[in-house]
Amino acid sequence: MTSKPYPAQWESVADLRVFRTTNEEWQKLLGWRADMRKRGWKLLRVSSDGPELVAIFGRTKADRVTS
Repeated sequence: MTSKPYPAQWESVADLRVFRTTNEEWQKLLGWRADMRKRGWKLLRVSSDGPELVAIFGRTKADRVTS
């Protein structure tokens, strides 16, 4: 596994949040995911790393300045 589950160039244009959980817990977090979207975060990638689900949320740095 690489140290970061996303391409390095993403860091230059966006603030990123990596969330690791089980598939069962991810299904229970529907409200939390909707809240992230309301706050300007977009779900960029979902992948699996063994038994864990890895979700990457991002918000462009330009969006952060205006919000």
